[in-house]
Amino acid sequence: MELANFRFDIDADGVALATWDMADRSMNVITPQVMEDLGKLIDEVTSNDAIKGCVITSGKDGSFSGGADLTMLQGLGLAYAKLVKQQGEEPAMQFFFDESRRLSLLYRRLETCGKPFAAAINGVCLGGAFELALSCHYRVVSDDKATRVGLPEVKVGLFPGAGGTQRVARLMPTGDALQMLFKGEQIRPAAAKSMNLVHEVAPKAEIVAKAKAWILAGGVAKAPWDAEGYRLPSNKVYSPQGMMVWPAANAIYRRETQNNYPAIKAVLHAVYEGLQLPMDLALKVESRWFAKILRSPEAAAMIRTLFVSMQELNKGARRPVGVPASSLKKVGVIGAGFMGASVAYVTANAGIDVVLIDRDMEAAEKGKAYSHKLVTDQIMKGRAKTADRDALLARITPSADYGSLADCDLVIEAVFEDPKVKAEVIARAEAAMPEGAIFGSNTSTLPITGLADTAKRPEQFIGIHFFSPVEKMLLVEVIMAKQTGDKALALALDYVRAIKKTPIVVNDARGFYANRCVGNYIREGHLMLMEGVPPAMIENVARMAGMPVGPLSLNDEVAIDLALKIVKATKAQLGDAAVDPVQEKLLTTLVETEGRLGRKNRKGFYDYPEKGPKTLWPGLAAIAGQQLDPDALDVEELKQRLLVTQALEAARSVEEGIVTDPREADVGSIIGFGFAPYTGGTLSYIDGMGAKAFVALCEKLAAKYGARFEPNAQLREMAAKGETFYGRAAGARRAA
Repeated sequence: MELANFRFDIDADGVALATWDMADRSMNVITPQVMEDLGKLIDEVTSNDAIKGCVITSGKDGSFSGGADLTMLQGLGLAYAKLVKQQGEEPAMQFFFDESRRLSLLYRRLETCGKPFAAAINGVCLGGAFELALSCHYRVVSDDKATRVGLPEVKVGLFPGAGGTQRVARLMPTGDALQMLFKGEQIRPAAAKSMNLVHEVAPKAEIVAKAKAWILAGGVAKAPWDAEGYRLPSNKVYSPQGMMVWPAANAIYRRETQNNYPAIKAVLHAVYEGLQLPMDLALKVESRWFAKILRSPEAAAMIRTLFVSMQELNKGARRPVGVPASSLKKVGVIGAGFMGASVAYVTANAGIDVVLIDRDMEAAEKGKAYSHKLVTDQIMKGRAKTADRDALLARITPSADYGSLADCDLVIEAVFEDPKVKAEVIARAEAAMPEGAIFGSNTSTLPITGLADTAKRPEQFIGIHFFSPVEKMLLVEVIMAKQTGDKALALALDYVRAIKKTPIVVNDARGFYANRCVGNYIREGHLMLMEGVPPAMIENVARMAGMPVGPLSLNDEVAIDLALKIVKATKAQLGDAAVDPVQEKLLTTLVETEGRLGRKNRKGFYDYPEKGPKTLWPGLAAIAGQQLDPDALDVEELKQRLLVTQALEAARSVEEGIVTDPREADVGSIIGFGFAPYTGGTLSYIDGMGAKAFVALCEKLAAKYGARFEPNAQLREMAAKGETFYGRAAGARRAA
């Protein structure tokens, strides 16, 4: 038997071991060739009388499999489009349906082959790979801290289409199954066992032996739902118990998704309909919904941005060619406040030594204590051990002496946003740093080129803009000053990769990329409030549009006084026309008259009581001076305003050369500031509706609300030519 991706061995007891180990990949993924190998493997196990059963495990250290290669599904969509032109809609759709359910049928063949299969899982086992495990008759997972199982497909606009919705809903109560499928979270071993998703948790070295022992002990080659007398965990759908689930499930779906995510609605359909049918018909229902979702614009946009583009950026798509890989041994962080302390934590957590510098040892030690707190919180939740904390803290050296930077490969400043303060820090750091070291500034508002002008080695100066809270936010904006060289860019990207975050590379400008878009979003919320739109409606409409939090709540988090400082600084440097007087009036009243600074002083657009949830401040209506009738307002237009203002700013940043790759604009907008993920990001939002339609929408909004919605020249040109951002980028790459 020729297998390209598995090693296949039969031991003396007649138990086969299929070790999945793709030669050309660091992690196993499901491809057409893997599916072909699995089919051969099932046939061999079934037909060979000498084989009592089979254990499937991984030959990769630290991972089982991340699931299907989603570019394979992208290719299926292209093949469908080609067939439509050649043969028409019906044969093309039949081809698409048959191909999209191949994996589901393969797993069902394994499940019903008559020989026991067991999965021995160490490391991550996600998506289609966990669906493979679910189709096995027994599942053993290691207790290793890296082991996770789950079905995260909803995070890229899909849902489990190889039996996941049907098997999970038959293993656990329906409400719990739906919650798991809706969230797409990665589940730790102990939790997976308590949820009935796996049968056994064992030390890594024992998982294969445990799986084999189950087969030799007479493991049954039949899934519970195929056995006579099987009963659903939550009883039949049309039972009193079942009817306790579904009305609530629909309400939760609406609340959590605002009906923006077709894949999650399809999960509801697939589970609701599938639980009323025998397994084979239930799988067919799931496959029909999967084929429908696979062709949806939301899935196409999310797969491209959150899977394909994310992978490309994480693998160094923007890294300069020809610059050797960096070996970061020590990083200096100047400024031990909240931001600097967080940067020190993620750096040390990546196994890199850190020198954390502040004005005195007390401040530096306080910054280190933040890392102690973060790891202690993880220990309390069972996610880390005391030894992990001790090891991480040993990598952080607090200091008040800039001389401690003498052997650093990279130094990052995270001090107060004042050009004079930063210039002084840069001078002191450069005097102590090795000549070949790179200096990174974590500024969020000051132009990088201006800061680089104060440096002795401007070609080794770069912006490394983290988002707060650093330990949770995935995005890092790497900002190129005019003088920044390839070595500085390469090392910055290597560092971001080392700390397991996603970089986007942007050119220098006020606010860079992310803050410009976020600033527009917050400003639009401010202007709606001053127009008399009820504040609760602003916040709810934002969530309806797909944003994670409303603009008023977001402003409270980043601080209202900071927003006012930015407005004042912009006005001082660029003139009165650069700021909106209505927004300035609102911020000035809140900060200087009312003393409302945001969450940090428990008073902002919201009130923050010590106990209980936050509530909108009743005084907002008086500041606005008018209150519009919510029933007379166009909800769709409000949603459009909040999304268009961000997408339009992204388009302007492309025209100005700040963002040079649409992948970075889209990835950055979703993981950096939560731009409606179902759209695929700011530029995909425009491409999705077409430049012509977007320009028309901008013009409509500009006529009603002012010049801030006027489309830029490049957008108008794209509308006239029928171009897209991704099409232009592909053309530019081909020309290069």
